[in-house]
Amino acid sequence: MKIAEEFKAFIMRGNVIDMAVGVIIGGAFGKIVASMVSDIIMPPIGLLLGKVDFSSLYLNMSGKVYGSLAEAQKAGAPTLNYGLFLNNVINFLIVAFVIFIMIKQINKLQKPAKSAVPVAPTTKECPFCCSSVAIKAVRCPNCTSQF
Repeated sequence: MKIAEEFKAFIMRGNVIDMAVGVIIGGAFGKIVASMVSDIIMPPIGLLLGKVDFSSLYLNMSGKVYGSLAEAQKAGAPTLNYGLFLNNVINFLIVAFVIFIMIKQINKLQKPAKSAVPVAPTTKECPFCCSSVAIKAVRCPNCTSQF
Protein backbone atom coordinates (compact mmCIF):
# COMPACT_ATOMS: atom_id res chain seq x y z
CA MET A 1 0.00 0.00 0.00
CA LYS A 2 2.93 2.35 0.42
CA ILE A 3 3.46 2.67 -3.36
CA ALA A 4 -0.23 3.55 -3.85
CA GLU A 5 -0.01 6.27 -1.20
CA GLU A 6 3.19 7.70 -2.73
CA PHE A 7 1.60 7.67 -6.19
CA LYS A 8 -1.52 9.43 -4.86
CA ALA A 9 0.66 12.08 -3.19
CA PHE A 10 2.61 12.54 -6.43
CA ILE A 11 -0.54 12.94 -8.54
CA MET A 12 -2.20 15.31 -6.09
CA ARG A 13 0.73 17.71 -5.96
CA GLY A 14 -0.26 21.08 -7.37
CA ASN A 15 2.43 21.28 -10.02
CA VAL A 16 1.47 17.93 -11.61
CA ILE A 17 -2.17 18.97 -11.87
CA ASP A 18 -1.17 22.40 -13.18
CA MET A 19 1.01 20.74 -15.81
CA ALA A 20 -1.84 18.45 -16.91
CA VAL A 21 -4.18 21.42 -17.26
CA GLY A 22 -1.48 23.27 -19.22
CA VAL A 23 -1.03 20.36 -21.63
CA ILE A 24 -4.78 20.13 -22.26
CA ILE A 25 -5.15 23.87 -22.81
CA GLY A 26 -1.99 23.87 -24.95
CA GLY A 27 -3.44 21.20 -27.22
CA ALA A 28 -6.65 23.17 -27.68
CA PHE A 29 -4.69 26.39 -28.21
CA GLY A 30 -2.54 24.66 -30.82
CA LYS A 31 -5.63 23.77 -32.83
CA ILE A 32 -6.84 27.37 -32.67
CA VAL A 33 -3.46 28.67 -33.84
CA ALA A 34 -3.28 26.08 -36.63
CA SER A 35 -6.72 27.13 -37.85
CA MET A 36 -5.78 30.80 -37.62
CA VAL A 37 -2.65 30.25 -39.69
CA SER A 38 -4.18 28.00 -42.36
CA ASP A 39 -7.60 29.70 -42.59
CA ILE A 40 -6.93 33.38 -41.83
CA ILE A 41 -3.24 34.31 -42.22
CA MET A 42 -2.04 32.18 -45.13
CA PRO A 43 -4.86 32.89 -47.65
CA PRO A 44 -4.17 36.67 -47.78
CA ILE A 45 -0.43 36.03 -47.97
CA GLY A 46 -1.02 33.54 -50.77
CA LEU A 47 -3.26 36.05 -52.56
CA LEU A 48 -0.58 38.74 -52.30
CA LEU A 49 1.99 36.31 -53.71
CA GLY A 50 -0.10 35.41 -56.74
CA LYS A 51 -2.90 33.18 -55.43
CA VAL A 52 -0.55 30.59 -53.91
CA ASP A 53 -1.93 27.98 -51.49
CA PHE A 54 1.06 27.19 -49.27
CA SER A 55 -0.35 23.88 -48.06
CA SER A 56 -0.27 22.55 -51.62
CA LEU A 57 3.33 23.54 -52.38
CA TYR A 58 5.54 20.50 -52.81
CA LEU A 59 8.51 19.22 -54.73
CA ASN A 60 7.85 15.97 -56.60
CA MET A 61 10.89 13.67 -56.40
CA SER A 62 9.51 10.77 -58.46
CA GLY A 63 9.95 12.29 -61.91
CA LYS A 64 6.29 11.74 -62.79
CA VAL A 65 3.84 14.62 -63.17
CA TYR A 66 0.97 14.96 -60.70
CA GLY A 67 -1.69 17.66 -60.67
CA SER A 68 -1.66 18.19 -56.90
CA LEU A 69 -0.02 17.12 -53.68
CA ALA A 70 -3.00 14.91 -52.87
CA GLU A 71 -2.61 13.03 -56.17
CA ALA A 72 1.13 12.56 -55.61
CA GLN A 73 0.56 11.27 -52.07
CA LYS A 74 -2.24 8.97 -53.24
CA ALA A 75 0.12 7.49 -55.83
CA GLY A 76 2.78 7.05 -53.15
CA ALA A 77 5.24 9.39 -54.85
CA PRO A 78 8.05 10.78 -52.68
CA THR A 79 7.46 14.51 -52.11
CA LEU A 80 9.06 17.34 -50.17
CA ASN A 81 6.10 19.22 -48.69
CA TYR A 82 7.73 22.59 -48.09
CA GLY A 83 4.37 24.43 -48.09
CA LEU A 84 3.17 22.42 -45.10
CA PHE A 85 6.54 23.06 -43.47
CA LEU A 86 6.08 26.82 -43.96
CA ASN A 87 2.63 26.61 -42.34
CA ASN A 88 4.13 24.78 -39.35
CA VAL A 89 6.93 27.34 -39.00
CA ILE A 90 4.37 30.15 -38.98
CA ASN A 91 2.29 28.21 -36.41
CA PHE A 92 5.35 27.91 -34.20
CA LEU A 93 6.23 31.60 -34.50
CA ILE A 94 2.71 32.65 -33.57
CA VAL A 95 2.60 30.33 -30.55
CA ALA A 96 6.05 31.48 -29.43
CA PHE A 97 5.05 35.14 -29.80
CA VAL A 98 1.81 34.66 -27.85
CA ILE A 99 3.66 32.84 -25.07
CA PHE A 100 6.28 35.61 -25.01
CA ILE A 101 3.55 38.27 -24.62
CA MET A 102 1.78 36.24 -21.92
CA ILE A 103 4.97 35.70 -19.90
CA LYS A 104 5.86 39.37 -20.26
CA GLN A 105 2.44 40.41 -18.91
CA ILE A 106 2.56 37.88 -16.08
CA ASN A 107 5.98 39.17 -15.05
CA LYS A 108 4.62 42.73 -14.98
CA LEU A 109 1.75 41.66 -12.73
CA GLN A 110 3.93 39.80 -10.27
CA LYS A 111 5.40 41.96 -7.56
CA PRO A 112 8.91 41.22 -6.37
CA ALA A 113 8.93 39.21 -3.17
CA LYS A 114 9.68 41.35 -0.14
CA SER A 115 11.79 39.77 2.55
CA ALA A 116 10.28 39.89 6.03
CA VAL A 117 13.66 40.45 7.69
CA PRO A 118 15.77 43.38 6.51
CA VAL A 119 19.20 42.27 5.32
CA ALA A 120 22.09 43.75 7.29
CA PRO A 121 24.89 45.29 5.21
CA THR A 122 28.02 43.16 4.86
CA THR A 123 30.33 45.92 3.60
CA LYS A 124 31.09 49.54 4.35
CA GLU A 125 32.86 52.26 2.40
CA CYS A 126 36.37 53.37 3.28
CA PRO A 127 36.19 57.13 4.07
CA PHE A 128 39.64 57.65 2.60
CA CYS A 129 39.69 55.75 -0.70
CA CYS A 130 35.93 55.04 -1.13
CA SER A 131 36.48 51.32 -1.76
CA SER A 132 34.22 48.60 -0.41
CA VAL A 133 35.49 47.00 2.80
CA ALA A 134 34.13 44.19 4.99
CA ILE A 135 31.95 45.52 7.81
CA LYS A 136 34.18 44.03 10.55
CA ALA A 137 37.45 45.33 9.06
CA VAL A 138 39.51 47.77 11.14
CA ARG A 139 41.95 48.60 8.35
CA CYS A 140 41.28 49.20 4.63
CA PRO A 141 42.97 46.52 2.48
CA ASN A 142 43.38 48.99 -0.39
CA CYS A 143 44.81 52.13 1.23
CA THR A 144 45.75 50.59 4.63
CA SER A 145 43.99 53.39 6.56
CA GLN A 146 42.73 52.54 10.03
CA PHE A 147 39.05 53.03 10.90
